[in-house]
Amino acid sequence: MRFSAFISVLRSVGPVVIGISLGFTLSLLSVNWTEEACYLDGKEGEDVTVGQDGQLKGARKPNSISTINDVESEEDFEPRIVPYKQVQQSAPKKVFRAKYISTELGMRERLLVGVLTSKNTINTLGVAVNRTIGHHLDTVIFFTGMRNRKVPHGMFVISHGDERLIWNMFQNIKYILDHYINEYDWFYLVQDDAYTEADRIKSLVDHLSIDRELYMGSPEEFIGGEMEGKYCYGGFGYLLSRTLLLRLQPFLENCRNDILSSRPDEWLGRCIIDYTNTNCVSEYQGLQYHHYELGKNSDLTKEQSEPFKKALTVHPVSDPEQMYKLHRYFTEIELQKTYDEIAKLQAEIKNVSVVAFDGNRSSQWPVGINPPFEPKSRFEVLKWEYFTEEEIYSCIDGSPKCELQGIDRLDVADVIDIAMIELNKKYKPVLHLKKQHLINGYRRFDPVRGMEYTLDLQLEVVNQKGHSRSVTKRVHLVRPLSRIEIIPMPYVTEATRIHIIIPLTLQDRSYVDHFLEVFASNAFETSENAILTFLFIYDPVEAQQVSQNDIFASVKTQINTYERKYPAVKIPWISVKTETPSQIKFMDIISKKHPVDSLFFLANVNTNVNSEFLNRCRMNSINNWQVFFPIHFQDFNPDVAYHNQQHPATVDLIKDAGHFDRRSFDEACFYNSDYMATRTRMVADVQENEEILETLDIFDMFLKYSGLHVFRAVEPSLHQQYSFQACNPRLSEDIYHRCVQSNLEGLGSRSQLAMLLFEQEQGNST
Repeated sequence: MRFSAFISVLRSVGPVVIGISLGFTLSLLSVNWTEEACYLDGKEGEDVTVGQDGQLKGARKPNSISTINDVESEEDFEPRIVPYKQVQQSAPKKVFRAKYISTELGMRERLLVGVLTSKNTINTLGVAVNRTIGHHLDTVIFFTGMRNRKVPHGMFVISHGDERLIWNMFQNIKYILDHYINEYDWFYLVQDDAYTEADRIKSLVDHLSIDRELYMGSPEEFIGGEMEGKYCYGGFGYLLSRTLLLRLQPFLENCRNDILSSRPDEWLGRCIIDYTNTNCVSEYQGLQYHHYELGKNSDLTKEQSEPFKKALTVHPVSDPEQMYKLHRYFTEIELQKTYDEIAKLQAEIKNVSVVAFDGNRSSQWPVGINPPFEPKSRFEVLKWEYFTEEEIYSCIDGSPKCELQGIDRLDVADVIDIAMIELNKKYKPVLHLKKQHLINGYRRFDPVRGMEYTLDLQLEVVNQKGHSRSVTKRVHLVRPLSRIEIIPMPYVTEATRIHIIIPLTLQDRSYVDHFLEVFASNAFETSENAILTFLFIYDPVEAQQVSQNDIFASVKTQINTYERKYPAVKIPWISVKTETPSQIKFMDIISKKHPVDSLFFLANVNTNVNSEFLNRCRMNSINNWQVFFPIHFQDFNPDVAYHNQQHPATVDLIKDAGHFDRRSFDEACFYNSDYMATRTRMVADVQENEEILETLDIFDMFLKYSGLHVFRAVEPSLHQQYSFQACNPRLSEDIYHRCVQSNLEGLGSRSQLAMLLFEQEQGNST
């Protein structure tokens, strides 16, 4: 009984006792035990021990920390002052950053084409080669010995100044190594009497490995057969890899001095074989270099052999006409191949759509084209335009009906012709359809897929027995959006100085105070790179009284005030006298007083100008390329927009506060050189009719007489206060009509005007 009680107590207390004993044991094992040393020099508290070298060392007591300077007393420690030495900083190295990301990353283009031409053929066969392959390939260079004084337009010609064939070939390879070896992976050399199918040569290099020493073309034996190996015959062209040319580069001078040959292609082949041990091949990695030799007086219409259809190059070509015929033939082959691929893809999409979740409904018509745009609300519903063969019921000027003309008429005629072709293709040879007339036509532009058409056609159907019948057929067509291309634009900068021109008449004086206040905060105080110029417009009577009663005296006083407030700012003004204010007449005067490279911004005095817009003016105006006509946001008449309400201090860009005035063309950004060039082109018309200077504005002048891009876009940063414009009836009918419409549309929104009419009707009824 007692034993069992003892065991139960031991079970409960035993683990605790064992744990405490184990803890003490481990703590004792972790302590370094040393003998207590004698006191040294009568100093207590300093523990020392004798080391192996006989020196006294402090022994570390349990839980103490040893340091490097334990032997030194804290009282003997003296701080040591380290003098500060200024580090001489070397001049920072200028970091070179490449202009293009591809250069910095070492990315190269795939193919450079060099065409070997001569002084006698560059204007005939050379031009034909450029027209057939120039727009398909990125870089095409024409190498020649001597050249004519006049180089054909649009061709990059390198002349070596010597007619020796071997010397020219050496210079060609040397020029490529010096200028393009780090920019391209493949180099294709061909004579100008050979036709090259550009898309096929691009496809070939796209499937070749770039790290191979490859010499590819039409292999030929050397003349005499004494030398082993084969060279590439120059008539059919040959392909050289970048790796091969880099290996050949150190030995190029040796080839020029040591190798004798009468043919440049044979000389190059011997050079490559001697120093790189690389022979010409016509097949590599399963890819063939197909070529075809044309016979004398051969008829291209009878050439139907498979080697001819597969040819990458065709040689020899006798004249430019034959070159163009070859280009047409091979283009038709590639086009038909593309159509076959499209039909194959459409069939595959139909087959796959059968097993899709929605079945055949998952495939959209036409197959492979994006599905139609689905509006999220009634405001996004796309509008259909109704048309016939003679009229369209959606006009630019807002009229309910107008004559179908110009590009719209051509578009409708083209769509009807395509509809008839497709219908006959579908029903032949059982039926033959003839168009009688168009009953109804509808079209709309879908931004997702393109222009959609629905046509109701009255057709005459004739069967194989000759019996005819009139039927009505509805067809649907889509003109899909083509492949999107990035159009290269010239480089522009935001550092260009802008000359802001503000014309002022007697009626505009009240807006000057607010304009200068806003412009000073946005431009003068921020040191904007812009010069403000006022153009004071006097009529003949006002001009005679300018010495006694200057109508712009108060404005000139304000200008002087701002010039004193901002000493670095000068605000010039120009005074003109005219009975009929005209933009072109004003700009004629201003243009003569400014350098040719000046950038103008023509604006109104009630326009708020800020730095954000000025930067966009600089970016969108490109010398000898593009002019910019922004669409400003104009406030509605505050008495209409805020009827029976307090007028806000600032106006936000919302639909109830104002609108983008598409009728106004008063603001414009353009270069003086573009204005002068365009103005020169209209001299003949001005001599016949001087009133054209008064009836045209600058927008119409650029649109009619210049070949520049006229860029027009909404500009939220260009804000204009409400003002009623005085429309000049002496201007052209279109300009006067635009001015009147601008005044009417600037009164208020439709809902605001309707509310005013409703209140007026209710007031009259009571």
